[in-house]
Amino acid sequence: MKSDSILVNTSRAGLVDTDALIPVLEAGGIRGAGLDVHDEEPLPVDHRLRSTPRTVLTPHLGYVTEDTYRIFFTQAVEDIAAWIAGAPIRVLG
Repeated sequence: MKSDSILVNTSRAGLVDTDALIPVLEAGGIRGAGLDVHDEEPLPVDHRLRSTPRTVLTPHLGYVTEDTYRIFFTQAVEDIAAWIAGAPIRVLG
């Protein structure tokens, strides 16, 4: 990666070698990292990654928030009711 790169991983922890990433971040080898997934979740309080510079760490949230679930399930019920009524909504394509 170029030195001005920012690594973002919100997919799978195994895609990134954390042991290799930490020294690169500490040395300024890349601009930074944003990680939403970790080898061990939750990330232990004493994990070295927590004190690594140029990092943004979040728990593996994905889309799992109360607001997102509320919207998702409300719209799913609306979609089913509209389909049953013969007037589908949110139709793709």
